[in-house]
Amino acid sequence: MAELKQELVGILTPDKKDRRHLISLLQQVQHKLGYISNEAMLAIADFLEIPESTVYGIATFYNLFRFTPLGNHPVKVCMGTACHLAGGKLVLEAMARELDIQVGGITPDHEFSLDRVACVGCCALAPVVVVNESVYPKMTPPKVEEVLVTVKPVSSEQPENKEGQ
Repeated sequence: MAELKQELVGILTPDKKDRRHLISLLQQVQHKLGYISNEAMLAIADFLEIPESTVYGIATFYNLFRFTPLGNHPVKVCMGTACHLAGGKLVLEAMARELDIQVGGITPDHEFSLDRVACVGCCALAPVVVVNESVYPKMTPPKVEEVLVTVKPVSSEQPENKEGQ
């Protein structure tokens, strides 16, 4: 907790020691850490001298806050109207199956995180997936594996040469 408080020194400043700054503090913590951990919520509650349940209630009420870190390769599936109507839900389900995680989750190796987003502004290319900062248009469930293969880290294990057996 002391290490976290050190990271939050520039955020938890005396001029923000009022509960009206709660949402702003949560936004700043998420920007700095990439997500809001339970420890960060406890630190904010302690700093503002308000119940932990208040911080948790506000943080979980707004869907802009995330509670798991982003993977090295964040995957965002657009679920705006155009993408939804063009099969975005099926693409999202295929991505979750392929990564073996749920929406909002992160793979055990921390390589991928999966999120649904409201709109990425590429409606003419629907349905759209964004991996890192690359946009993949006209996605279909079969294309999911193709996209992930382009960003998955290459395994250092080489298959054994079975020639001559």
